[in-house]
Amino acid sequence: MFTRRPEIFGDEKAVASDDNIGDDGQSKERKRMIRALYTAASGMTAQELNLDNIANNLANSSTAGFRSRRLQFEDLIYQNLIMPGAAATQQTTVVAGLQVGLGTRSAASEVIQLQGDFSQTGNPLDLTIQGQGFFQVLLPSGETAYTRAGSFHTDQSGNLVDQDGDPVQPGIAIPTGATSVTVGSDGTVSVTVAGQTAAQQVGSLQLALFNNPGGLNSTGSNLFLQTTASGAPVVGTPGGTEGLGSIVQGMLEQSNVSVVNEFVNMIVAQRSYEASSRVVNAADQMLQTINNLGR
Repeated sequence: MFTRRPEIFGDEKAVASDDNIGDDGQSKERKRMIRALYTAASGMTAQELNLDNIANNLANSSTAGFRSRRLQFEDLIYQNLIMPGAAATQQTTVVAGLQVGLGTRSAASEVIQLQGDFSQTGNPLDLTIQGQGFFQVLLPSGETAYTRAGSFHTDQSGNLVDQDGDPVQPGIAIPTGATSVTVGSDGTVSVTVAGQTAAQQVGSLQLALFNNPGGLNSTGSNLFLQTTASGAPVVGTPGGTEGLGSIVQGMLEQSNVSVVNEFVNMIVAQRSYEASSRVVNAADQMLQTINNLGR
């Protein structure tokens, strides 16, 4: 004969009743200890991923335009030993119930959109966005990628490209023989050519803004791709009415990683991992004690 055991399995499982299993009390205790083992293990797994994220942040603490990430966690499902709101008697209900959580997991990695520090380079093709927005570059696949790293160069044809040779969008070509390049706060690019006194405009940078920049897909090389979560970009003139930031020439935005905060996060992750491992040891010792009762 089988009866429901909500105190162990909720309403989804059935186990043999006491009249069929002589040491049912020990069996129940073993299951509880095993539950504690897996719950603690989920905490250890989550902190391992958290440490991976911290390591990536620290590794990119000197990467221009890098955006740090912060891991977010969520609790797993619960076993309802006593369902909240269940009938206690014919006239009363259970006020709080009795639920046992089954651990945690990593739910998302939030991109921290704080502005990084500026460093002066003196290079006229090093650009920084003061405020919101992303530079646009065209990938070989035809997709448009977005970046905060403004370390640009010119290729053999004079086109303005990023560090991987991907052209900036909209395309801007610096003519051969240009003696100076000036980029205005509104993205206007002007050059002075040898033999001429007046500067000539050769193009204008445009920036992209997203409603949810945290939903962008990081692909490496300081690049992001649009996703359904990020929404479609709003493209406009730097410093315009769309809320886009302005361009600062001769400076680079550094990584927004706070090394001090990451070391603190690393210590917290290490202590959380250690605490979960102690729960594993405690549950193992208790399980060993239960097993020895039958000897």
